[in-house]
Amino acid sequence: MRAYNISAYIIPSTDPHLGEYTADREKRRQWLTGFTGSAGEAVVTMTRAAVFTDSRYWTQAERQMDCNWELQKSASSYTIVSWIFEELSPGEEVGFDPFLWSINSWKSYSNLFAGSGRVLRSIPTNLVYTVWGSQRPPLPDNEIYSVPEQFLGSTWQQKVTNIWDQMEKHLQKPTAVLLSALEETAWLFNLRGQDIPYNPFFYSYGMLTSDTIRLFVNVSRITSKVRDHLNSACSGPMCVQILEYEAVRNTLIDYVKGDVRVWIGSEYTNYGIYEIIPQNKLVSDSYSPVMVTKAVKNDKEQRLLKECHIRDAVAVIQLLVWLEKNVPKNTVTEFSSATYVDGLRAKQDYAKGPSFETISAGGLNAALAHYSATNETNRQLSVSEMYLVDSGGQYLDGTTDITRTVHWGKPSSFEKEAYTRVLMGNIELSRLVFPPGTSGRNIEAFARQALWQAGLNYGHGTGHGVGNFFSVHEWPVGFQSNNVLLTKGMFSSIEPGYYHDGAFGVRIEDIVLVVEAETEHVFGGEKYLTFETVTLVPYDRNLINTTIMTDAQIQFVDILYGKIRRIMRPVLERQGLQEEYKWLERNTQPLSHGTLTVASLGLLTLSVILNLFLQNTQI
Repeated sequence: MRAYNISAYIIPSTDPHLGEYTADREKRRQWLTGFTGSAGEAVVTMTRAAVFTDSRYWTQAERQMDCNWELQKSASSYTIVSWIFEELSPGEEVGFDPFLWSINSWKSYSNLFAGSGRVLRSIPTNLVYTVWGSQRPPLPDNEIYSVPEQFLGSTWQQKVTNIWDQMEKHLQKPTAVLLSALEETAWLFNLRGQDIPYNPFFYSYGMLTSDTIRLFVNVSRITSKVRDHLNSACSGPMCVQILEYEAVRNTLIDYVKGDVRVWIGSEYTNYGIYEIIPQNKLVSDSYSPVMVTKAVKNDKEQRLLKECHIRDAVAVIQLLVWLEKNVPKNTVTEFSSATYVDGLRAKQDYAKGPSFETISAGGLNAALAHYSATNETNRQLSVSEMYLVDSGGQYLDGTTDITRTVHWGKPSSFEKEAYTRVLMGNIELSRLVFPPGTSGRNIEAFARQALWQAGLNYGHGTGHGVGNFFSVHEWPVGFQSNNVLLTKGMFSSIEPGYYHDGAFGVRIEDIVLVVEAETEHVFGGEKYLTFETVTLVPYDRNLINTTIMTDAQIQFVDILYGKIRRIMRPVLERQGLQEEYKWLERNTQPLSHGTLTVASLGLLTLSVILNLFLQNTQI
């Protein structure tokens, strides 16, 4: 810092592609601070050092950081800049690596620095890397491979043609599209890698012009098989030019010398790339056309992802049966449970590993929304405590994510109320009917309403996109303000929760598909939308208090349970899992079974009555 004459240095948790997960060699903030949470920024001055993160990670950060680091309980750029201004005098300079900031981050910081007298300075040489030196992990050299055709909804040539069509129709007539997010190049070219933990991506950029296709990647990693995949029998503009990863900046510098317009997605383009494109040659949207197109799954992709969730449900059901038998023996820990479910998924067809580090949390550890067990915190699971397991798998046909919270003993009345209100929120959002083009942000409160009514809440998002063998948090789908409008064919999680510090935590997460709703009327000629639940694992009956649920909510669960039994029974039987099937039979009995009054029976639809009849005849 003295060498560069700066008084503060900002260290984000991102890499040049601005994804949620990073390779070990890019985890500069983690290496520097000891804090392993996925979100947060560090700031170092000549006299103080602080980490800024949100409520999901406060307890974790306090546990992991030593006394050299201060925890600041906010992750907003406003809070960070305000803290810096308190430490620095006008005229002093603050350094940052431009390749690790998104365009929006740079604009946010620049606006906050304007008129302050302090100077925000881009330093292309990363100072943490300089300190890290030879101890920094090497560049990845894992295999890059093509996805088998049976798991693809479209060929890469069809995808490229689609993007070219969108370029033609765009009002600003871009002549090129720059792809910076790793999942963009993976999706467009139907390629996968292993550079990022839990994510099947590889370090790369992509660039489409009206007559060229370029892939920037470590060329030595491109096998003859991948070359054939990209260029076998190609002709003209449909041939892919494979260039070195580091060539993207100079290629772009040469390209923008002409009469051109470059279309970028500002959410995933770093400032180091952005600053070389003249403003009059820039077409900027929040997300590139590849990100938006990828978010809507075609019929084959929808079918593949549903089939993937069926196999995944088998593994989770096996886990719950195993836990139910072994936790009373005092032989299961958070670690062993996480390892067990990962092993179960590995036995399913097309498995490619976990989609994230399994969150296996017993008792008070479950109060940490994104807890990861360590040697110091690993707890033995107990029948007297709640247990939360959030896990997922990568498969060649899809990505999964599911959270279930269970209790094997006698939960307190408050634990049951908290769990049931989280379930009610999950149901209310899942059964919602809404107009096409609705923002997820405008409806996510339905997942919180039952909690709000009791003065409870949760501090994380309500859901995120999920795709076909991609990131488990697949943007731009979800329920936040910067997500795209909900459209038929999108997959998302719905995952409300409640976390009681020092005691327990609850989260119930299902994956849903946006589908057309059956309504009496069709306003404006466009069908309204709703969600179809594709997660096929029942909720914990021991924690459900049906007396605070509405008839409609109970009806929703009963219909879902009928679907689970219908789909999962033959799958479990095919795999010879008779014990798991018997468990499923017990745990998908209708919530209304044996408790229906004449009044509540009158409120049920004929389809529900028929469904209950069919379920009872199977027993």
